[in-house]
Amino acid sequence: MGRTLVPLMTVPFAPLDPRGTVLGDEVYQRLGQAIIDGTLLPGEQLRDHDLAQRMGVSRTPVREALQRLERTGMVEVVPHKYTRVSMPNDKTQSDLFEFVSYLMGIAVRMAVVRCDDDVLTEALEGVDAMIHASSQDDRDGLWEASVDFFTTVTRASENTAVLTFMREAEIAIRRNASAWRPFLECPLGRTAAYQEFREAIANRDGEGAEHKLREINGFA
Repeated sequence: MGRTLVPLMTVPFAPLDPRGTVLGDEVYQRLGQAIIDGTLLPGEQLRDHDLAQRMGVSRTPVREALQRLERTGMVEVVPHKYTRVSMPNDKTQSDLFEFVSYLMGIAVRMAVVRCDDDVLTEALEGVDAMIHASSQDDRDGLWEASVDFFTTVTRASENTAVLTFMREAEIAIRRNASAWRPFLECPLGRTAAYQEFREAIANRDGEGAEHKLREINGFA
């Protein structure tokens, strides 16, 4: 027997206070977090008027947020039939990680030749955390260190397209974090690869850093 979905009107969203916030972004973040933490379940239908009433906003920012969530694969829309939380699957997760790996390689390449010495030091500290987690074969620690590092290099890329995409994709990446596994399974070989990655960054070798990152993630 399938699980009975909780009626949407029982979802415990606190009304939003839009003062000092960009309302559309706040609605987007709130709905995305509800999908990540399971407040909104895979397959659950999303009705803009119900969501708007629960959050104390008009339907317009809710519709905009649902459209943004659809673009990142968090929501499925079939016109005139339903809007619902998407069901994660191996294909969509694999495609997401592949695309993000390539994009992060590009971001690293741009960042290491553009950033100042202080930011470079911050990036190297991030790689050091990745190296430590890898050497301990700590998958969760490696994921967290990688997220912190890529947050730094995304900002340091100074590329508006990269920044915009990652801002939109953040929720989808967080949702699929549990499915991520290091491509290089051997801790010794993986850690050595991260050390080579660090060396390329320290030398401001953008091309080398990009290539090594793709190798680490299995897309060289």
